[in-house]
Amino acid sequence: MVFQTAVLLIRNRGPDEFWRKRKIFKLAAHFWGRKRNCYSIAIRYVHRALAYATMSRKLKKIDMRNLWITRVSAGCEEHGLPFNYFQKGLIRSDILLSQKTLSELAVWEPRTFKALTQLAWTKGVEDGLNGFRDIDKLGKSPENVITRGMLKKEIKDS
Repeated sequence: MVFQTAVLLIRNRGPDEFWRKRKIFKLAAHFWGRKRNCYSIAIRYVHRALAYATMSRKLKKIDMRNLWITRVSAGCEEHGLPFNYFQKGLIRSDILLSQKTLSELAVWEPRTFKALTQLAWTKGVEDGLNGFRDIDKLGKSPENVITRGMLKKEIKDS
């Protein structure tokens, strides 16, 4: 491209503007009306859509975490163990599973989750945590869990 004067050189916008606008129009392709076709309007709506998308990614993480906690607490209540006692028992047992993994187990592997609640319950009673004493008086403590602490007691007793 040959420019005959400096004014024409400066005035030329060239391919850069085309590609810059094309990028915005591609992001605005699913909008309706002038928001899709008019650059000055499209750029406003694209910026707003990108801001909402950024905010929604954070909100999605919060929503999923709340869903996982709800599922795990429902699974715990099903087996007669409050959620906060379940967490304390798992931590004392050195079972470090994420909330997502625990919720997957509560939904898709109920027997495995029941085993985890029994382990947490037994460990809490064995360590003598306050809340577990009250639950243990209800008489629903699991009988099929054997821990090292129980074995040590049996050896001392005999």
